[in-house]
Parts: sequence; C-alpha cells; structure tokens
Amino acid sequence: MGLYFEENDGTGLIAHDPWLAPHADAMRRRYAHYRWVRSEIERQGGILGPISQGHRYFGFNRGERNGEPGVWYREWAPAAHSLALIGDFNGWDRNANPMQRDEWGVWSLFLPDSAYRGRLIHGSRVKVHVVTQDGGMDRLPAYSRRVVQEDGTHFTTLYWEPEPFFWQHPTPEPIPERRGGLRIYEAHVGMAQEEGRIGTFEEFTRNNLPRIVDLGYNAIQLMAIMEHPFYGSFGYHVSNFYAVSSRFGTPEDLKRLIDTAHGMGLRVIMDLIHSHAVKNVLEGLNRFDGTDYQYFHAGGRGQHPAWDSLLFDYSRYEVLRFLLSNVRFWLEEFHFDGFRFDGVTSMIYHDHGLGRPFTSYEDYYSDNVDWDALVYLMLANELLHTVNPQAISIAEEVSGMPGLARPVAEGGVGFDYRLAMGVPDYWIKLLKERSDEDWNLGELYHTLLNRRRNEKHIGYAESHDQALVGDKTIAFWLMDQEMYWNMSRFRQSLIIDRGIALHKMIRLITFSLAGEGYLNFMGNEFGHPEWVDFPRPGNNYSYHYARRQWSLVERDDLRYKGLYRFDQAMQALDQRFGILEDPLIEQLALHEDTRQLIYRRGPLVFAFNFHPTESYFGLRIPVPDPTDYRVVLDTDALRFEGHGRSVEDQLYPVQPVPMYGRAQSVQIYLPSRSAQVLAPVGLSGGCV
Repeated sequence: MGLYFEENDGTGLIAHDPWLAPHADAMRRRYAHYRWVRSEIERQGGILGPISQGHRYFGFNRGERNGEPGVWYREWAPAAHSLALIGDFNGWDRNANPMQRDEWGVWSLFLPDSAYRGRLIHGSRVKVHVVTQDGGMDRLPAYSRRVVQEDGTHFTTLYWEPEPFFWQHPTPEPIPERRGGLRIYEAHVGMAQEEGRIGTFEEFTRNNLPRIVDLGYNAIQLMAIMEHPFYGSFGYHVSNFYAVSSRFGTPEDLKRLIDTAHGMGLRVIMDLIHSHAVKNVLEGLNRFDGTDYQYFHAGGRGQHPAWDSLLFDYSRYEVLRFLLSNVRFWLEEFHFDGFRFDGVTSMIYHDHGLGRPFTSYEDYYSDNVDWDALVYLMLANELLHTVNPQAISIAEEVSGMPGLARPVAEGGVGFDYRLAMGVPDYWIKLLKERSDEDWNLGELYHTLLNRRRNEKHIGYAESHDQALVGDKTIAFWLMDQEMYWNMSRFRQSLIIDRGIALHKMIRLITFSLAGEGYLNFMGNEFGHPEWVDFPRPGNNYSYHYARRQWSLVERDDLRYKGLYRFDQAMQALDQRFGILEDPLIEQLALHEDTRQLIYRRGPLVFAFNFHPTESYFGLRIPVPDPTDYRVVLDTDALRFEGHGRSVEDQLYPVQPVPMYGRAQSVQIYLPSRSAQVLAPVGLSGGCV
C-alpha cells in the first residue's frame, strides 16, 4: 500500500516530486504546526487583523481618548520596570511623561492635542527612557518611522507627521509591449552615483531610473533601505525596521522614487532583512526591556555565529506581529511591489546551513529545521499576497528546500521565486579552476538547468555578493588589471578580446537557461572595473570603491559601451519573445570536441561556439520549425565590441535535411568565441 498524501494536509508537494513521499509524515506534522499557528491568528482577527497592524498601534499614531484628539505612543516591553517618553517637546525631562503598563507588557501614553499640538511637532526629536533590571537607558522606539544620525555618532528618532503624500502612478501591470519574465536591476542608492560620497534617493530617481529603463529591465531591487548604523554593512545589520535609511533622504524622497519608477513601468522590490538584527543596544532592539529574549532567542541560540548579529524568536506572538506588520507597512505605506527575503537558509535551519552540503532529502525534514521560522515565512508570503495579489516574493535560499516557491496550500512556503544561487558559485568555480578551453559544455548546460521543477527561479551570473571586495566580478576574473590599461577601442589586447567575448557569452547562456527571471547588479552589465568596498577603518573610510563609474559607458573611446549595448539587446530578447517564462527548453546539439552547444528556449535557437580559435562556415544545426531563421542577436557584432565577423540580421534558409531527430536544419556561420540567437522569420523582425 502506497503512502497516502493529499494537498490539504501539507503533502501536495509530493505530486511534483515523488522523492518526497518517504517524508510525508514529517510534511504533515510541519503543516499541522502552520495550521495551528494560523488558527490562533484567525481567532484574533485573521492575517489582516492585529497581527499585521502593529505599526498602526505601536509607536506614534494619531487617535483619540474619550473623544479628545491627540497622539498615542505605545511600546511592548514586558520585562521593563518603567518607561517614559522624552524629547524636545518636554525638555528631555524623564519624569514629565511616564507611561502606563497593561497586563500584556504594553506601555502607553496619550498626548492630547490641547496640550502638545504645538510642542510635539513634525521633525522634533524623541526617545523613550527605559528602566530595566540593569538601570535606565534612553532608547529609540521600536516602531520608529524616522531615525537620523546626529554629530556623526549617535542616532535619534524624529517624530514624523508630514503632509500626506499623493501617489501619481499605480503599480505597472504587464502589457504586451513589456511581456516576459522578471528582469531585476539590483541597486544600492548610496553607491549609485559616481562621486566619492553617499548618493540620495533624489539623485537615483533623476539619474539612475532612466538608465535602468533604457537597459530594458522591468524591476529594480533596492538594497539597504531599512535604517542601519554601519554603512559598510551593505544594509544587512538593521537597527530600525520601520525607518528609511536617513543617509539617502527622507521617507517622502523614497516614495517619490517609487512613484516615478512606477510611472516608468518599473516594479520596485525591497531587500527585506528579517533573518537577523544588529546587536547594537542604543540604536536597535537588543535588550530593549532588559532581557536578551524579548525579540530574540535567549543565550547562544540568539547569536548568529557568522554574522555577529541577533536571531529573532519567530515563536513569539509580538515578534510575529512586529515582522508581519513590517511586511505590510512597506507594502502599503511605500507601495513596494514585493520583497527579496534575505538569509532564508539561515532562518530555516538551526545550524543556519553553515557547512552543510544538503545532499540528502533527510536534511530538509530533520530536527535541524526551524518550524517556527518556516511558519513565519509562510505567513509573510500569505500576508503580502493578500495585501497585494500582484506582489513579488523572492527567497535568497541556497539549500534547495523543497516547496520553497510553491503555494502554502501544498505544504510549500509560498514564495514566487527563489534565487538560483548555485549558478554564480558555479561560474566563479569555473573561472577560478579552468580555462574556457577546458569547460565541459554538457556539465555547463545541465548545471544551469539544475533547479527544482515547478518552482520559479531568478537566474544570474553575479550579484552584489561577487562584486564585494575580497571577491571578483566576472569581468575581473576574465580581464583583471588589463581593464585599467587596455579597454581603449584603439588598443589591441588578446586578454581583453577574450574577456569581452566570454563576458557576453556567460551572460547570454545564463539569461536564457538559468531561470524564469534574471538579475544583474548595477554596473556589472558593462563590466564595471572596480569592486565594492564601503568606507571602513581598513580603507581609511574611503568612498572610492563605494560608487559606480557611469562615465565609462558614455565614452566612445572605451569598450564598456559595447557591453552596455549587449545587455540592452539581451533584455530585449525577453521583451520581444518572452523567453524567460517559456518552459520549453531543449538541447538540439552538443559537440565537446568542436566546442559547440545548440539549444532552444521557446521559439528561439541559441547557438554557442566556445572554441577559442575555430570559426565554422556552413555549420549545420537542427532547428525545431520548418521555416527560415534569422539572426536576432550576435554577440560578435561590432556594436557589442565584437569583431563583426558575421552579417547582422543574417537570414539562414531552412533545408529539408534531417538532423538529430529533426526533419529540417540550417547552415550557419558561427565565429570562434561567439553566440548567435536565431528566430523563425515570422517572429524575428530584425536584430534586437
């Protein structure tokens, strides 16, 4: 008798992956835990009830008491001895405005307009004085909406009550002219400008959004949005989860950026860090009520051994409320179109996946899995898709946890996409260990396709991780110091020629095979010649490497412009033909000896020649359809800083010559270290 499973008991995933069947009981128990937590939430108002409205209750919110208007301030601090609100409005008098505690450990204070309207004003400085078992300390409210750094040292909360922001543009809806998959431009606002300083939201809106649209991306992923005390953390050590990083401008500046992006047809995704929090006491949540277990796990379990940060206790109601409300806050208040959830692997395993190879399905259903973290992610995905059914959720997850990007009703976690994190790791391994003459094309093809079926992935060759100092971008692996001296169009360099050719081929094969979406980190599209290194003691707090040199693309005497144009043309492949979400991928020919790889994705044929010196005239390749084919993209084109050995827009007549099971084939000219994309003449319409 076979194992019994059905969709509504958390075993629906088995229909997609029969290898999960031996773990059906574990899947049921895990799903039952989710159902129990979910039922408790339903009993208290549902997913759109108090569990996701903490930001409307805690912190500062306008309201009434006995019919009198004013401002409520509330804080959850169950182990604290006393709390008092202090600030400019009361001369920082710790005795002037004490707060009252209820039975749940929630402290509150009402400031009536009749007494405080002219004193507690927009932009005034406030803190909360918290007395715990360790004594008194001035803290930043947990739900602070605006936090600024004063004198370059300590941070202060500002009471934030601006004029209402009027949105001009709705979230872009997919339209035929913008069809295709998710094409994400990963960006950091602070380092998005060329000068050696921190850039602003306003500058990004003015200077960078048009460039992203020009390239053909349809989404941007913004990093480091939540307030973080150390700029060099890349925004991953968050202190204030409801506050926009003040380094880049005001919350209203961010809203204008998002609104403008929407008007340009761009969706805006936020890098959401709910996997850990900064240890800082003065700026963050650590020991807010005097204990180490208020928001985080107590003792060693609450310490991340690799990140020097604190780990949330996802089993606690108020922690769930804090984080789920945070999801809803960014969606509703700022109109973000979704999130990339950072550090999911770290969240869902007690050992954070550190050093674990994940070679067995047992790894996914052992006692090492943190059910509470999984349930939180399931709830977060349910919430964001309830608030905005068009919202996008992406998991940064490396272990391959089954069902991560499948619906919660099947026993999945509910993400829309997962990052194909093994792909950039594979490219770096190849570039480190083997010359391209020795790449195994069959291995390359299968590695780029090695992902969980029926789960959508974001493919990418490199992200910000590979751009950080201590690592190398693909451009650096290929060309290294030659990029400093020989990127002129008027100098000859075999290293640069090879690097530019492979840079385009690596991106094209990744773009066309590695996922149902694509991601690029800003500047990498044109082979930016510097790594990323934020100001820190080790570099004398220099901003030299915390910027992007856009002027390199504008110069006609340098070869960066050709790489920029190629990325632009590659994005247009998906705009025109919708290949990223087309499930039809099929190998047509593979020749390790002569270094050719031919495959189709959707209606297009991709022909790669990885041979370093041999070009092939009259190369016969099978094609899927009995029609003529036209070249719509040629990596060797002169406009892409290639050698121009082929004719752009070349037509290849179909021939009734069978090949590899196909009834027809074409003969093409495929130069060395180049690739061509062919489209049936009825679809082609010329080069992209």
